[in-house]
Amino acid sequence: MARGIRPKRAQAKQGSSGRPRFWGRHAVIAALANPNRDVRKISGTREALAMLDLPPGLPVTFCDVADLGRMVPSDAPHQGLVAEVDPLDDVWLGDILADNADNDRPILLLDQVTDPHNVGAVLRSAAAFDAIAIVTQDRHSPPESGTIARAASGMLEIVPWVRVVNLARALDEIGEAGFWRIGLAGEASDTLEDALGTSKIALVLGAEGEGMRQNTGAHCDTIARLPISEQVESLNVSNAAAIALYAIATRK
Repeated sequence: MARGIRPKRAQAKQGSSGRPRFWGRHAVIAALANPNRDVRKISGTREALAMLDLPPGLPVTFCDVADLGRMVPSDAPHQGLVAEVDPLDDVWLGDILADNADNDRPILLLDQVTDPHNVGAVLRSAAAFDAIAIVTQDRHSPPESGTIARAASGMLEIVPWVRVVNLARALDEIGEAGFWRIGLAGEASDTLEDALGTSKIALVLGAEGEGMRQNTGAHCDTIARLPISEQVESLNVSNAAAIALYAIATRK
C-alpha cells in the first residue's frame, strides 16, 4: 500500500494540550517503558509516584485522590496515577508485513469496531496470543485514549496498531503476503476449526450487532463461525477475538 496522505485522525482531547490522558498503574507504567511513547507529564499521589522509576526532566505534579478523580472520567480507576501523553506515530501495514514475512503469527482486523473498551480488550488478547498487529480503519475506530489504554492493561504499548483508509485494500495486501483471510460471522456454515488450514491467518471481526460488512467479507478467503450454543446470538467482539486466537494458537 502506498504511503499516501491519510485523513487527519481525531484525537482524544482530554489533556491540557489536546493530548490523551492515561490512568492506572499498568497503562502508565507501560507508557513510561515504551521508547516510542512521549510522556509529557505525570500526576499522582506521593505513594504511587514513589513506586515509579521516572525519567529525569519529566514534569511531575503531586495530587490527592480527589484531584486525580477530576482529571479522568467518572469512576475511572486511576490507582493514583494519571499521565498526559502524545499519541504514537502511525504504523504502516507494508512495514508490518515485511518485518514479519518469516513467521506464522496471526494478524487481526477490526471492521468498524468503535467501542474503546472492546478495542482495548482486543489489544490485550492480541498480545496474549502473540499477534503481529491489529488493523482498523482510520475513520471508523476510536482514537488512542485512557479508556483503551486501561482496557488493554498496558498492551497498547506492545501490539502495533495499524490504521488504514480502506480495509478491503488492506485485506488484498495481506492476502498477497501469504495470509489466509478468515472472516468471522455467525451465519457461516463452516466452523473456525474447519476453516483454519495450515497457512498463517488474518482474522477479521466485525462490530457487535452489525457484524462484518459484506464488502469486507468479499475480500476474505473464507467465512467461518465460532461453534457457540444456539441459545446465544453472538459474542462480544473481544471475547470472540480471544477464543479465535486461542483456536489459531492450538491448531494441529
